Amino acid sequence: MSAATELKTDPQSYLKQERLSKEKHEFINHEIFAMSGASATHNLIVLNIGAELRSQLKQGPCLTYPSDLRVQVADNYVYPDISVVCEKPEFIDQDNLLNPQIIIEVLSPSTADYDRGGKFALYRQLGSLQEYLLVAQDRPYIEHYVRQDTHSWLLNEYQGLETILTLPSLQCQLALNEVYAKVVWE
Repeated sequence: MSAATELKTDPQSYLKQERLSKEKHEFINHEIFAMSGASATHNLIVLNIGAELRSQLKQGPCLTYPSDLRVQVADNYVYPDISVVCEKPEFIDQDNLLNPQIIIEVLSPSTADYDRGGKFALYRQLGSLQEYLLVAQDRPYIEHYVRQDTHSWLLNEYQGLETILTLPSLQCQLALNEVYAKVVWE
C-alpha cells in the first residue's frame, strides 16, 4: 500500500472515482491508497495459485477471482490478490464482493506488514472468511491461517518446494512446487 492520495473522503465518492480510474486504489478508514504495480515474480505466483485453484475447483460451485475484484469489508474496499467463493457470490453494486471464503495475498516488501496486520484485521471481520494465506515471493514459504471460531485463527507455516498445503474449506491442496513453478530467486 502506498501513501494516501487524499486525506479523507466518503465511500460513495471513492467508488465513483474508482470505477472511472485506470489504476486501482484501496479505501481504508475514509482514505484512498494507490495500489502500486506488482513484480513479475508476484504476478507469476498469483497466476500459478489461481490456475491451481481453478483447475481443482472447476467441477464444483467454487469461483476463483483475481486481483481486479474488490472486496468490501464494512465501509472499506480492498483488492486481494486472489479470493475464492464457494457459496453464491454476494455483491453490493455488482462489483464489491461481500463473502469470500478464502483470501490469498502474495507478500511484497512494501505490503507485507500491512497484509499481516491491518489488512488481516479487516478481513477477519468477514464472517464468510475461513482461510487466509500469505505467500512469500522471496522463498517457498506460506503462512496459512484457518478460522477456528469467531475470534481465533490457527496459523500453520509451510516451507520448501516439496511441501503440500491442504485447504480444508475447499477440500483441495496447493503443492508449493506448483505455487512457485518457474519462479527464479536471485
